[in-house]
Amino acid sequence: MRPGAPQGKSKQASLARIWRFPALVLLIYGGLYIVSPRRTTEALKSCGHFAGQIAVPLGLVFIFMLLINLFLSPEKIMNFLGREAGFKGLFLSATAGIISAGPIFAWYPLLKHLRDKGASSAALATFLCNRSVKPFLLPIMVSFFGWRYVLILTFFSVLGAMTVGVGVGVLTQKYP
Repeated sequence: MRPGAPQGKSKQASLARIWRFPALVLLIYGGLYIVSPRRTTEALKSCGHFAGQIAVPLGLVFIFMLLINLFLSPEKIMNFLGREAGFKGLFLSATAGIISAGPIFAWYPLLKHLRDKGASSAALATFLCNRSVKPFLLPIMVSFFGWRYVLILTFFSVLGAMTVGVGVGVLTQKYP
């Protein structure tokens, strides 16, 4: 909001800005429907299918954000995931990354929220890197590659993720 601007006008301008993109998308789809109704209908069905696939993970992320706001203060997040959390924070981030599910982009709002509350870049990078380790896929991997290979790969994946996390943390402190 601009200083000295009447509140009514600023609210209207804000609402107009929020609805600009959805209105433009509807306008484009309307124009495309006139040109090719069948293909536009297929595209809309595809968008609806995609929205249905991401609805549950995004809903879970927003529920996590709500719970974080209700039960975790910035001080607690700093204790668990801040720069001073050390190995404990990296281990917690690695574990959270391993057990997380759903598409990665659905987690971005939660990670940004945690970062805004004080989580370190190292913890966030560790979380993101550990998303490749999935416990429910381990039995399938073992059946194809054997226990030894899977254990070594998993160990070095987690170790590598923590190393990347520390590297990102160091570099983002020096070069924000």
